[in-house]
Amino acid sequence: MSSDEQQENRTPVEQLQPTPELLEELRLRSEAFETATPQQILRWAVDRFAPRFTMATAFGPEGMVILHMLAEIAPDTPIFNLDTGYQFPETLELRERVKQRYGMEVEFKRSELSVDQYERLHGGPLYESRPDQCCGDRKIRVLHEAIRGMHAWASGIRRDQSPDRAKAAIISWDRKFGLVKVSPLAKWTKKDVWKMIVDHDIPYNPLHDRGYTSIGCWPCTRAVLLGEDERAGRWSGFAKTECGLHTLEDEK
Repeated sequence: MSSDEQQENRTPVEQLQPTPELLEELRLRSEAFETATPQQILRWAVDRFAPRFTMATAFGPEGMVILHMLAEIAPDTPIFNLDTGYQFPETLELRERVKQRYGMEVEFKRSELSVDQYERLHGGPLYESRPDQCCGDRKIRVLHEAIRGMHAWASGIRRDQSPDRAKAAIISWDRKFGLVKVSPLAKWTKKDVWKMIVDHDIPYNPLHDRGYTSIGCWPCTRAVLLGEDERAGRWSGFAKTECGLHTLEDEK
């Protein structure tokens, strides 16, 4: 490592602040992007925030589409996956397919505690009784560390996925995580996403072919039934549809 790199590692990165000027910029940009393509939105995000622009992905269809676009626009974009220790084998295998196809390595971010250590600490798996705490410990806390020093991140949310996401902005300030959220696919539909996957032969999780429309941790994910929304298979039996990464009350 060079002396310049060592100095950079020692110097704290200035946290982006949600000044009135920045919030107004984001509002205007979000409105303008209502007629933009996802690629145009991502190019702006890279130009505006790189190298402090990142993406967390669970390798869902939307994430794979954005990853495909970034491979063409900005392949050096740091991308990571929150590996809770409870992911499906198919999800972990998709990470290797991404590396083979695009030459991009998605970094795993993990809790300091293994699944065995975590379950011993709590007397068994918390996902059975306290899924919010499980998500908080094994995803949200890890995410806070993973985005340290970043100014913006890409999100794969779509407005048609659920009532909670119906009013999602294309560009917004994420108060929970203290950075800009960029949602280039907010206006897209499920059909739009899958058309691009098919047209460009983008790798995707084979569990989607078995009725899993939204894939998270295996204990908290099931295939959806006819007529259910896309996220109905997450945390079935609990009054919970989000892990806490994307909640609109945390945006402005």
